[in-house]
Amino acid sequence: MVGPTDAEWVRGGTAAQLHDTSECLLGRERQLAEIDGCLRDPAGPRLVLVRGERGIGRSTFAHATAQRLREEGIAVLPVACGPGDSEHPLLLALRIVLALEEHRAATAKLRPGGQPAAEALSAVEQGDRTTMAEAFTAALKQPAPAAVVVDDAHHGDAESLALLEGAASEVVAHGARLVVTAALPATSGSTPRSSPSGRPVEEPTGGLAAHTIVLPRLGLEEVTAVVARRLRAAPDADLAGRIHHLSRGIPGAVDALLVAWAGQGAILILDGVASLTVGTPMPVLPDGDRYIAALYALGEPCWTVAAALSVLWPLGRPAAALAAASTALSADAVDDGIRRLVDEGIVDELPGAAGAASRGWMFRVPLVAHAVHKRLGPLERSRLSAAAVEALWAGREAADAGASRGHPAAAILDEADAETCLPDWIADAGVLVDRERAVAELTAAAVPLYPDLERRGMMRWFRGAIRLIEQPIARDLAMLQYGQAAYGCGDYTMARSVAESIVRTPAAGLDPLTLHGVATLLVAAVSAQEDWSTLSHMCTARWWDELPLPALTAVTGRVQALFQMERWREALPLLSRTEPVWRTDPDSRMMLEWYRMIAEFVLGRPDRFTHAPPTPQMPDVPRAKVFAITVAEFDFLLGVGDLHRGTALVSARGLTPEMLPPSSRFLQQHLQGRWDDALALARWILVNGGMLNGVPGQHLLPARTAAILLSRGRTTSAGRLIASVRGQAGGRLEHLLDHADAAVLRTLGDLGGAEATLRRGLSAADERGSLYGTDELWASLAEVHADAGHTGQAVACLERLERLAEQTDSGRTRLLYLLTSVRVLRPDPAGARDRLLEAVGLARSRSQPFETAVTLAAAARADAAPAKLLHEAYELFGETGAALWRFHTRTAMREAGVAVPGRKQATAENERLLATLIAEGLANRQIATVLRLSEDAVANRLSRLFTRTGLRSRTEVVAAVLRGNPLTPDGH
Repeated sequence: MVGPTDAEWVRGGTAAQLHDTSECLLGRERQLAEIDGCLRDPAGPRLVLVRGERGIGRSTFAHATAQRLREEGIAVLPVACGPGDSEHPLLLALRIVLALEEHRAATAKLRPGGQPAAEALSAVEQGDRTTMAEAFTAALKQPAPAAVVVDDAHHGDAESLALLEGAASEVVAHGARLVVTAALPATSGSTPRSSPSGRPVEEPTGGLAAHTIVLPRLGLEEVTAVVARRLRAAPDADLAGRIHHLSRGIPGAVDALLVAWAGQGAILILDGVASLTVGTPMPVLPDGDRYIAALYALGEPCWTVAAALSVLWPLGRPAAALAAASTALSADAVDDGIRRLVDEGIVDELPGAAGAASRGWMFRVPLVAHAVHKRLGPLERSRLSAAAVEALWAGREAADAGASRGHPAAAILDEADAETCLPDWIADAGVLVDRERAVAELTAAAVPLYPDLERRGMMRWFRGAIRLIEQPIARDLAMLQYGQAAYGCGDYTMARSVAESIVRTPAAGLDPLTLHGVATLLVAAVSAQEDWSTLSHMCTARWWDELPLPALTAVTGRVQALFQMERWREALPLLSRTEPVWRTDPDSRMMLEWYRMIAEFVLGRPDRFTHAPPTPQMPDVPRAKVFAITVAEFDFLLGVGDLHRGTALVSARGLTPEMLPPSSRFLQQHLQGRWDDALALARWILVNGGMLNGVPGQHLLPARTAAILLSRGRTTSAGRLIASVRGQAGGRLEHLLDHADAAVLRTLGDLGGAEATLRRGLSAADERGSLYGTDELWASLAEVHADAGHTGQAVACLERLERLAEQTDSGRTRLLYLLTSVRVLRPDPAGARDRLLEAVGLARSRSQPFETAVTLAAAARADAAPAKLLHEAYELFGETGAALWRFHTRTAMREAGVAVPGRKQATAENERLLATLIAEGLANRQIATVLRLSEDAVANRLSRLFTRTGLRSRTEVVAAVLRGNPLTPDGH
């Protein structure tokens, strides 16, 4: 079986691979055009200086320039400088002379080692700068055209750089061109280094060259383009933004991030979009990295100072004094180390306001600060962090007491993350600071970050607090918070481990409500891990009775296990038998009502749920519990298609849609017709292996995602997604997936397969007594029978659907019945008209674009409503991006004599849909079935596609689709 590709929709995605992009220098188009203009102009500058900071890509730029010159037939003579060259006077000049003389000799077919070369060698031996200048100028003036590319000239010796500056202005029109790369100059005020001859080594400056090009950092769009080219997949906004932030737009740092994360398998691709898995930490640069190597080369005290600043820099100028106090260095040594770090471009000095003294220092590249920080030993990190904590606490106390006059209190720089700095320091300081205060501050910082999908520090802070807590009950409470945080972050293994440790040995005196929370966490974590064997054992009283837990905890844990296994017939009687246990507090009473309401609905008794008004704020219930129950209710309501009621519920509880989990927002966006946004969320959730929606709608997200893909012609992608999320036998119901799977089979013309799949789903639901979601299966099964000409079986299915509509009083079920009845009871035009008119009114009242479009199109095609409704349906299908439905609606509009707007756009959409079906791997016969055309018609359309676009084969069509390129002659 062929493994998943980057373009496929499969749970977990596929690991990204890095691709070589040496043939394309992204983000440097303007600078390349600039240097091309200089070098191609006969009267242009003889020397071009390319400048930029470490990692900016000077060498890559020089190599690209050299390659372009070679392609034009110009000889390129590379000369590279390296560390230590500055210790050898006139070495760079000698290398340039020898390279030019060797080229001249080869061109003129002479023996190498002419007069300039001999003079240059003699000048180096004797230290004769005058003779070298003459030889250097003579070599540059040789008529053999060439370009000398000198890389990293800032390592060159001072004498050679001076000769280069002087000789460049004397080169004749047909002499050699010079391209020189060099680092940006050191900051003003620094002490210049000296050469062995005693001359200061002047860094190359703009005055050295006739023309200077400075390579800037890359912007966000340019970084996005670089990442897309390296991964051959479009990075999502989070990945591109994080790389840009951590690299500061420096290409070398961008590449270091990509190499590290791709090597860890942390970048996953789904549907051609690359995402960074949630919780992926910043990588640690290896010793051989350019930044770390430069830092090591500086030696002491620079390394110790850099290590101290990696912790203390957010405090600004006080960091220098704290570094001295926390290390064995003097204040002067720290100041000298900071100056050298600034000169080397490792850290930047932060200017003060209006000419004031600098505010402090920060690492130029966050990636470097992290690498240095991670190289600290635990004791060293703790000591430095404790110094930062004590300084901040002292500053707060002084400010509160009004005693901060004379010396500014320690405060966190604007450039740092003030929300995370202090708790990070406290967590690292550990027992070196006040325990009680540390626990309080760590907890206060961690709680508001839940679920901390960006991994800013919540989990680390909870761990830090637990290490400092000695009292058993307080420690268990903190452990529960930590476990709940782990679950919210998707670390189900840690959540389960924490919960198991508490339920097996709870602290004496731990209250029942806390233990109820622990049991809830344990069941949820085991379910998230899809450990159905353990979960089945947890459905028994014996499993819970063996634990030292109160009755409420054992009962609620068992009920939740039964719910997760969808054993509704066992759960409901257990709720009734244990009701007195549940009514001991408001929290438990709320859970009792929720569990009972859902179980009754699923088992076909929806009155309690259908007629229950949205519960307002519940002041007696903890906020976290209110949030959890709101999410569960919201998912359930949207799972049965009740968008209005779900929206009202969230508002009544004082929440906004943005506060809901991604899986809940997906359901809302799906019903709202915001399908592009919904797919983006689905990609993120599926790539990260995050929790889907809760029972009984645990498969809503993949099922609805597959439906969106199918509506866009992505038949194979929809089928593979469904297959990738199916679980083990004996686990949860998969009838929602069966409905989505059957839709794919129907679209491909496999009515037999669709019938078998639908019956399998209905049978599985019936075994557990579940009516949830079966309305869609009965409606689809009735239509399958109608399409196959099995009228009697279709009517029987329709009758089951009608009973469901009456039983559940669900708007969606009623709408499904109305639309399906028209398909099945075709000989009844009068009745069909009435039902379709009712359906149109009901669909409009529900305000769900796709559902409304389907209803309007059905009514118009059956002549139960004006044909102009086809136009409205056509526009609604366009808003959702339902390309396949829009195609069929165009056909219906032409048949009804309704004008199709935008002929060119319609043609482009037809071609794009055809290309999509080809990219899905469908043969012409299958495409004909999907589009409801003849095979000849499909062949003709494919021929026209090739003719109009210039594409020559199905393979080229697939490549264009996968790359997201337009199907045009100049875009394929």
